[in-house]
Amino acid sequence: MNDILFQILADKRQEVAYRKKSVPQRELCELIQQDPKTSVSMRAALKYSSSGIIAEFKRKSPSKGWIKETACIDSVVPAYTDNGASALSVLTDSRYFGGSLDDLRAARAITRLPLLRKDFIIDSYQLLEAKHAGADAVLLIATALPESLCKELAAEAQELGMETLLEIHSEKELRHLSPDIDMLGVNNRHLGTFRTDINLSFSIAEKLPSDLLLVSESGISGADQIHRLRRSGFRGFLMGECFMKEKDPGMTLNRLIKHLNR
Repeated sequence: MNDILFQILADKRQEVAYRKKSVPQRELCELIQQDPKTSVSMRAALKYSSSGIIAEFKRKSPSKGWIKETACIDSVVPAYTDNGASALSVLTDSRYFGGSLDDLRAARAITRLPLLRKDFIIDSYQLLEAKHAGADAVLLIATALPESLCKELAAEAQELGMETLLEIHSEKELRHLSPDIDMLGVNNRHLGTFRTDINLSFSIAEKLPSDLLLVSESGISGADQIHRLRRSGFRGFLMGECFMKEKDPGMTLNRLIKHLNR
């Protein structure tokens, strides 16, 4: 798996170009105006939550292949909602993660929890797609974006009424921060090799701005890890595979939150 991110981004550029031809940007803007959606603050939900868990709907990954190919939004999202998730993340990349914007739309129809569109956002067109599908927040990946473009996308997301979660993997990527960033995430998984090391969050924590809501992403599987991450300043914990690989993702989440509250 030699820097798969390069290939993912190349494919994403082709995908976005095709989608722009299918539904022109002007038409998408008109659809948003006809059906405006009120956003729910993901940042506030995490800040005031006792668990801070962002439960992710994820069918597959480039490193693991299919996790749960037959997973259905209509069963997993209500289970996450009913069992204590603070917010939800929905992967909308099809080729590498088995998701779609239809998953995001379906999730919006059945939950009022904040929804994060998790994808490789490289174009403002994808922000419009996210808004139209009902996302409350979007993920911006520093590794995948030039600094200037990242800041432009963050500003445009704010104009559309969505929050932004900036994902970094190293201290130098803090240069991508701007006043329009609402949450700062540390991805414990390297997107070039897809190797995961939760110690990254601990090692970088003291170098992160104290005024931003901090999120640790990937590789988190237990209450003890979450307690340690909280002590290091994190308030959000993005978790997907540890739930989705189980027969009942909702009950797995329920058990984890019970351990957190002991």
